[in-house]
Amino acid sequence: MPKDGRSSSVILPATSMPPDREAIAEQVFTALADPTRRAILATLAAAGPATATDLAERLPIMRQAIAKHLVLLTEAGLVTAVPGERRRIRYRLSSAPVQVAQQFLAALAHDWDDRLDALKDHLDRSTLVLTTSDERKRLR
Repeated sequence: MPKDGRSSSVILPATSMPPDREAIAEQVFTALADPTRRAILATLAAAGPATATDLAERLPIMRQAIAKHLVLLTEAGLVTAVPGERRRIRYRLSSAPVQVAQQFLAALAHDWDDRLDALKDHLDRSTLVLTTSDERKRLR
């Protein structure tokens, strides 16, 4: 257990997505949480496949740092390493994990929409009951 007394493995309510799809979405969100990784992805999206050296020339980040970020992006499935000539590896975007993350967000929104609709219905019924009882009081 961490020093602050909180459990390190928190069990949270799941969405309506299968657990394996949630795990992919979690990796995507973790990868996208870092602004450097987002900059790398944006550069690959704008300029196409590139090596770590190419990215270091385009971004204000050292090549070694880019290489570390590319490992995490590859593990998350957001980029694919494609071997090239002279042992140079080019990285290209992969959209499949982003689509899973979008599905996760859509499922989460759907779950919330259901809850919010139920709350709205409850409040509408409560308002109707209050309005009806106020009208009865005035008629007395």
